[in-house]
Amino acid sequence: MTLDDLDWRLLTELQRDARASFNELARRLGVSAPTVAQRVRRLESGGAITGYHAVVDPTVVGRPVQALVSMRCYGPRCITLRPERVADWPEILSVVRLTGDICSLVHVATANVDELRELLERLWEYGETASAMILSWPLPPKPVQPPRTH
Repeated sequence: MTLDDLDWRLLTELQRDARASFNELARRLGVSAPTVAQRVRRLESGGAITGYHAVVDPTVVGRPVQALVSMRCYGPRCITLRPERVADWPEILSVVRLTGDICSLVHVATANVDELRELLERLWEYGETASAMILSWPLPPKPVQPPRTH
């Protein structure tokens, strides 16, 4: 999918505030609301926009202990090959498949350290784990931006 400047500006605004109305987005971008609606539909159907989500702070909702768990799991036990095995575990926020010695990185959030320990023990069924607790996010996840032009 080829994106022009207006597409990128629209994506930037939607990543900043996905609840903005087409009218508000049109005002911010200096275009008409029908243009915004058409562009959003094209970005959705083309797969550039895959959903709209609220950002929830795990600490505020009772899951203050966050960790990144690296997994070494090979063959049929690997959670990246069968993610449905852990998809409904509420402590698991995301799983990223990697290259190299580690096959995946699992972002988890638990209520306390004991719950984290229990989660790690459950994950052992799928492979070797190593974990690191998250102390802070000095650079939190940021919006996808257009590539730099040289």
